[in-house]
Amino acid sequence: MYEDIMGIVPPMVTPFRHDGSIDEEALRSETRYLIETAQVHGLAVCGSTGEGHTLSTEETRLVTAVVCEEAAGRVPVITGIIANSTAAVIERGRAVQDLDVAALQVTPVHYVFRPNDDAMTRHFADITTKTNLPVIIYNVVPWTYLSPQLLTRIIDEVDGVIGVKQSAGDLKMLADLVMMAGDRARIMSAVDALLYPSYALGAVGAIAATLTAVPELCVEQWNAVQAGDHEKAKQLHEKILPIWNAIFDDNLPANIRYCMELQGREGGVPRPPMPETSDVQKGPIRQALSQAGVLNRNEEMIELP
Repeated sequence: MYEDIMGIVPPMVTPFRHDGSIDEEALRSETRYLIETAQVHGLAVCGSTGEGHTLSTEETRLVTAVVCEEAAGRVPVITGIIANSTAAVIERGRAVQDLDVAALQVTPVHYVFRPNDDAMTRHFADITTKTNLPVIIYNVVPWTYLSPQLLTRIIDEVDGVIGVKQSAGDLKMLADLVMMAGDRARIMSAVDALLYPSYALGAVGAIAATLTAVPELCVEQWNAVQAGDHEKAKQLHEKILPIWNAIFDDNLPANIRYCMELQGREGGVPRPPMPETSDVQKGPIRQALSQAGVLNRNEEMIELP
């Protein structure tokens, strides 16, 4: 059942309007594009790229419901939850419980104080038990970063934890986790700079911001790896890495939206206080996309600074 969670799973932006509301039609349009044109293998909503930390429980349900309805079972949909208490995570999980959600993607808590390993294990056990939904741990919060040893313990002790989205740039930690967890969990890469090596090491796919910025390139790379064409996969890595280098900043979701805008896709605006992409950032982003060949099909139609 959980084997369907694999391949290229873009973490979608939440298309906010300037008044803070969610543009449902833009969300539907992007869902259709990712499934029908880019041919991705799954979708993730309300994560860090979707500014899930700014969403209310009601908004989390709305975004999930819209994407699930538009996806119509064609690909699995994962709902992200970024919250600071077990109760808050359970509340949001229950809010999407009746929707066609394949799994929850849940961060460890992101406040200053770190729960110990026993408390962290209970946290995820309570979430899976009380939401009755499988959980992928989103290992991203620096001060509650979970070691491969702890992640493997949670996978072994908590039946409902089915995978890990391994973030940050430490590829050795991803390699250790793949070796320790083996086939007992779905290990997805969020090491954006090193997606190709992640796949080569055994990650079963990715849920990473770059996938939303340039989904077709990322699908092409995944397909090359699956076909054993590692020369092509490395060539695509050399196109994708400069894009990541250009977009990676504290306003990453805004920069992903700018990539979308350059390709004729509507991503809305970020929620304050996150700033929009600056003029200084726009040049390198556009250059990286152009050099990767992403804009060639759109440049005649779209004129942006």
